[in-house]
Amino acid sequence: MDRERAADRGFSWPRLVLLWLLGMDLRITILAVPPVLPLIHRQLHLDEKMVAALTGLPVLLFGLVAIPGSLLIARLGARRAAIAGILFVAGGSALRGIGPSVPMLYAMTAVMGAGVAVMQPALPTLVGSWFASRVPLATAVYANGLLIGEMLAASLTIPFVLPLLGGSWPASFVFWSVPVLLTAFLLLFATSHVGSRGSHIRVRWWPDWHHLRTWQLGFMLGGVSALYFGCNAFLPSYLLAIGRPGLVDAGLTALNTGQLPASFLIMLLGRRVVGHRWPFVALALIGFVSLGGLLLPSAPVMIAAAALVGFAAAGGLILALALPPLLALPDDVHRMAAGMLAIGYSLSFLLPYLGGAVWDATHLTISALFPGVVGSLIVALIAATVRLRPVSGPPVSTGTGR
Repeated sequence: MDRERAADRGFSWPRLVLLWLLGMDLRITILAVPPVLPLIHRQLHLDEKMVAALTGLPVLLFGLVAIPGSLLIARLGARRAAIAGILFVAGGSALRGIGPSVPMLYAMTAVMGAGVAVMQPALPTLVGSWFASRVPLATAVYANGLLIGEMLAASLTIPFVLPLLGGSWPASFVFWSVPVLLTAFLLLFATSHVGSRGSHIRVRWWPDWHHLRTWQLGFMLGGVSALYFGCNAFLPSYLLAIGRPGLVDAGLTALNTGQLPASFLIMLLGRRVVGHRWPFVALALIGFVSLGGLLLPSAPVMIAAAALVGFAAAGGLILALALPPLLALPDDVHRMAAGMLAIGYSLSFLLPYLGGAVWDATHLTISALFPGVVGSLIVALIAATVRLRPVSGPPVSTGTGR
């Protein structure tokens, strides 16, 4: 506790900006893919299942590597784990276009996704270490950076980055890796390592799989993530399939820009919405209804619907990310976050992949909405019954070192 108070007295705007940059690095290289998917699709001859796997592979790694990430945090500390994760993100992203070849594209996408998976449970721990008495503000800041990262890559790649680089999608991946690498150097040289509260204390890392709430939070996160990632994966192909290629850029921009109002609204309302069930239900219903707007023939309605999908998905994501620091004891935040991330992102990989398989089998363009529809229903059903109350005592041990 003394260490946390000392760290909190060191609150500074530079660290808050660094936290925002770390949030941006969680998504900027991943969302560089949807704008260039038609180019990759055509050059590498991918079918819809392969497209879904390409966009969903990082999401799957978010789930698979979340628990090893928790172990890495327990052993090295959140700062060092975050630095390692950032370097994997930058390197994997830049190397995705080598060849170009399908094996290299998928292998380096996996490396990049593993790096993000390590960073995600590290950020709540850094928030607690750097801003112990300002956790809501710091969480909102890095979540806003995450959303800005999604918006920048999705909205600037087609009109700015590709023309600058001669239309090369491999070069665009290198372009978006540069700010990630710069953040790694800033974190390395502008901050110092802070160890655990005594080297003799073994920090636990294994999630509590026996607790129902771990699964409930995981499925809620998975539902909102499937809504977002599923729409990002299939919106370009869906618009091309229905003869509206001119809406691809506007649709992706609306989807990602629509997230920003959600982040600012949650910053404004704070505890009035964070930690409650009804906002999850409301956002799930907004997402569900908005998906239906993509079926209408009006271009303005389709763009507005895409923006509302982004709003609903972003709001649900931020509310979900805020739950581990609110519900878990300080030394268990990374464990709860790792369990939630492992379940949630595994589900948000599975649903878009199934959506791609259904599309390939039926050739029905409406299959593009499958991940978002199912994800929204999952969030609404679970949020209506989950208990969001903080722990009131010491956690029960689930094994030495775990």
